[in-house]
Amino acid sequence: MDIRKLQKLAVSALEDIKAKDIEVINTSKLTAMFDKIIVATGDSNRQVNALARSVHDKIKEAGGDIVGMEGEESGEWVLVDLGDIVVHIMQPAVRAHYNLEELWQTVPKRTTTRAPKKKTTDE
Repeated sequence: MDIRKLQKLAVSALEDIKAKDIEVINTSKLTAMFDKIIVATGDSNRQVNALARSVHDKIKEAGGDIVGMEGEESGEWVLVDLGDIVVHIMQPAVRAHYNLEELWQTVPKRTTTRAPKKKTTDE
């Protein structure tokens, strides 16, 4: 299945169950294992599992392959592996703790600050 179609289906499935803060990150230049990750938030174990099941079912209905699903037992973080795309669905505290968006960003954030310029006196 075309990656754009796969992404559109996955995001649509997440939107259908009211996922929050859906973010798609291109990882094709960072790893050869997959091209994109999708990160989304669900408010409870039940919603996280429902979101994962929605992605699973919508991809299957469209003829796509599901490589695997993990984390349904706890419902705090469920991963749906679609091959070229990996979908991470997490509860807010788990998402904040692991901060996958920062981990997978292509341009590192600068945490250093510039030292103030020294004043020179012309005497």
